[in-house]
Amino acid sequence: MKRPLSVALRCALSLGVLAALPLAAAAQSGERPEVAAAAAKVKADVVAWRRDFHQHPELSNREERTSAKVAEHLRKLGLKPLTGIARHGVVAIIEGGKPGPKIALRADMDALPVTEQVDLPFASKATATFRGETVGVMHACGHDAHTGILLGIADALVAMKKDLPGQVMLVFQPAEEGAPANEEGGASLMLKDGLFKDFKPEAMFGLHVFSTLPAGQLGVRGGPLMAASDRFSIKIKGRQTHGSTPWGGIDPIVAAADVVGTAQTIISRRTNIAKLPAVVTFGSIKGGIRYNIIPDDVEMTGTIRTFDEGMRQAIFKDLKNVADHVSAAHGAHAEAQVPDQDGNPVTYNDPALTARMLPSLKAVAGDKNVIEMPLVMGAEDFSYYAKEVPAMFFFVGSTEAGVDPSTAPSNHSPKFKLDESSLDIGLRAMLQVTLDYLNAPNAG
Repeated sequence: MKRPLSVALRCALSLGVLAALPLAAAAQSGERPEVAAAAAKVKADVVAWRRDFHQHPELSNREERTSAKVAEHLRKLGLKPLTGIARHGVVAIIEGGKPGPKIALRADMDALPVTEQVDLPFASKATATFRGETVGVMHACGHDAHTGILLGIADALVAMKKDLPGQVMLVFQPAEEGAPANEEGGASLMLKDGLFKDFKPEAMFGLHVFSTLPAGQLGVRGGPLMAASDRFSIKIKGRQTHGSTPWGGIDPIVAAADVVGTAQTIISRRTNIAKLPAVVTFGSIKGGIRYNIIPDDVEMTGTIRTFDEGMRQAIFKDLKNVADHVSAAHGAHAEAQVPDQDGNPVTYNDPALTARMLPSLKAVAGDKNVIEMPLVMGAEDFSYYAKEVPAMFFFVGSTEAGVDPSTAPSNHSPKFKLDESSLDIGLRAMLQVTLDYLNAPNAG
């Protein structure tokens, strides 16, 4: 794909501007009747699939049961799914009965190392090993919903494929939350394994249920939508000594505390956040085991979020500089890996494609229920697909009526609770987008 314009222009191409652009003739003034009919037909199945996946969650790169269930249902529909892509990915192509464009639809399948705290009859009781520890496993981000929705869309499209123009690739992706240490996974590995080798879509679409929106609302924006995400790890080596004689060693805990404090100035004093937001967060600190022993070392991990590549690289350099020199000032030594693996790039919605499909979202949810999202500091590896082909990613509100979305348990919370009405509107929105794109006279 031809890369987008400058970041400043990207930000200008938000929905307020895009809505004024000419739209494709395919845009519907209202919801397609075949969308409403198909959604009504598969609604109960989508709920049942989602609940089954919710009760049996699997961590990234471990989605064996989930992918087997997905492939089994696709075969029942008469499709020929390819399995084992990026370990547990499942891909199938629906061949329409009429000539037309090629598109791809994506759902992610993995869960998180989170112990569920929601009282549901289908709540997860699953456990697994994560970073050497036994943890609960939960669909705390809604990937169970995404998988159920895409299975429902598969049912709907297969039922109408005789009159369907073009081809639709269904992508059930593992490891969106990130592969375990020393493993590859997710969207980047799907592409590396040849996802687009023989089928290069002209457009790709994805959705995500989101707690900060009420059920019934959809959110989208043209240009940058979600931040680039990078992980870092810093190990500070000191010298062990008894807590009563700190002068007998080098205290890595004090050095680590100083590194954390000084690192806050990278954003507050060295990064122009008037241009675009950025974040440096320390998420874990581990060092020592006994109250009166100063340990040999301390290990810290965290995340960096940015929307601009220049800012991203500058923060990498600044954080490593802080780790090295602050540690040295304490007589300690830092081993800083910034970043410690390939991160997710910015999730970028093609402005023209977003403008073109905006009426499709409004046809399903209504004008007032489709909002322009602010920049989201969360990240998504859907961004890898968007670097290859024009793409649009949108949010589906998932917080039930009567609960303030600003205070509702967020995605990744052990108390994350999905209003299942979001399954219906998510399915209808994606199906409307699909049919509007495929039936456009100038599609492709």
